[in-house]
Amino acid sequence: MYVVLGVILAVVGLLMVWFNISYSPLKKQFEKDTKRLTAENKLETGGEVFTEKDFEHLPSVIRRYIENSGYIGKEKMSYLKMEYRDVDFRTGQNGAKLKMDYTQYNFVKEPCRMALDDASMFGVPFQGYDYYEDGKGGMKGVIAKLITLFDQTGEEMDKACLVTFLAESLFVPTVLMQDYVTFEQTGEYEVKGTITYKGQTVSGIFKFNEQYEMESFRTLDRKDDKTPWTAVCSDYEVSESGIKVPTKFKAVWNYSDGDFVYFDGKISSITYG
Repeated sequence: MYVVLGVILAVVGLLMVWFNISYSPLKKQFEKDTKRLTAENKLETGGEVFTEKDFEHLPSVIRRYIENSGYIGKEKMSYLKMEYRDVDFRTGQNGAKLKMDYTQYNFVKEPCRMALDDASMFGVPFQGYDYYEDGKGGMKGVIAKLITLFDQTGEEMDKACLVTFLAESLFVPTVLMQDYVTFEQTGEYEVKGTITYKGQTVSGIFKFNEQYEMESFRTLDRKDDKTPWTAVCSDYEVSESGIKVPTKFKAVWNYSDGDFVYFDGKISSITYG
């Protein structure tokens, strides 16, 4: 009995050490992928800065957004890195509630997005990897750093990941200068954005307030059943770089019986490269 108890305690001890070290195979893959993509997706801007002429082809509400956000005169970027801390996350309407950290990269040269979430369930590490590259998207979830809970791929995921990239495009203004995306003003403070890539086309509506801050993006292209999905931005602040950016972000499914907020986080850092 003492031998069995000793083995159990040893196994528990090893698991606790494994759970608490920073290394994980999924995190290592994310770091490897983002390092590769950072090198491969550099735009040939040569230190150029944004000018009003770069955006003259866009609807007036976007031009006002760019101007009021402080992007004019700032250096053109090849990618965005955005970090969240202590995000309130729900795995489903009746699912578990988690606190997680979230790090994402959005690349410009071609539509490409990588994101890693880091959380725990009952003390056991849980990590998720959302990815979109070369027209293919997916979402992988791993518990205890080794056990795959889900690995979703397919056409619906491809579209969902592409439209998420579109939703965040205004935070990376060099995206607005690319041929794969177009915009059409549909109201005084409203613009329809459309992105076409690798045979997929998705779109959604951006809404702005009177200060020309983007307040929301709404689309029907996140699910094949056309359930509306909305990204909500708020609490804008001027960053150290002089750019006005949102500090809070929510992701919402707009179900017929009510809205379901499954991602509610505070942006801790936005950097460009």
